Amino acid sequence: MSLNALAIRHVPFEDLGILAPVLAERGYRVQYLEAGVDAIDDAALSDADLVVILGGPIGVYETGRYPFLEQELHAIGQRLRQDKPTLGICLGAQLMAAALGAEVASTGRVEIGYAPLTLTAQGQESVLSAVQSVPVLHWHGDQFAIPEGASRLAETPGFPNQAYALGPRILGLQFHLEADSSQIERWLIGHACELSLRQIDPAVIRADARRYGPQLERCARLAMERWLDQI
Repeated sequence: MSLNALAIRHVPFEDLGILAPVLAERGYRVQYLEAGVDAIDDAALSDADLVVILGGPIGVYETGRYPFLEQELHAIGQRLRQDKPTLGICLGAQLMAAALGAEVASTGRVEIGYAPLTLTAQGQESVLSAVQSVPVLHWHGDQFAIPEGASRLAETPGFPNQAYALGPRILGLQFHLEADSSQIERWLIGHACELSLRQIDPAVIRADARRYGPQLERCARLAMERWLDQI
């Protein structure tokens, strides 16, 4: 019997990436919900066996500009209160944190490109131990506080809250484990304005994707398999 996974997508190129085959191998049938287009309501999210909330270039706090965020936040909060398996990546983790009552705010700076994580003591005992030896892809400027009752799992020098877990079934990641390095050009095109504004050379990210991507994907796959095992 197949399982039902919903992936909330905010921009086309930030998809499940390398997580898609992992989910397929575990028997999940994936359906994408396009944020701002499809209805993201309590019933849809509550009924799914797994929900993955993906990244995007908007802020949790921009509900005035993007009113659909209010319904999305409400539906996420309802699911989290039911303690159902939920994975948030970048904006997804920020939405989860906000739905759990934690502050999410702009930092006025960015962390973009491949760089290593430092795992906390709890992080070293978590599924993220699989990725502690390889740089991961960062692409964020906002930050979340750790929700009440959750464990802080990872940090970087500029962003002390990089991941959290609330029990075994709720996991929020500020960074991108899902990104397929062979598709990095889609990210560079999609975020071209931000890279130009921040004076970040896409050639550096492109080279690092070739350098770190294959090992990162093996490690990320292992981390996600371990998480799926425990949910």
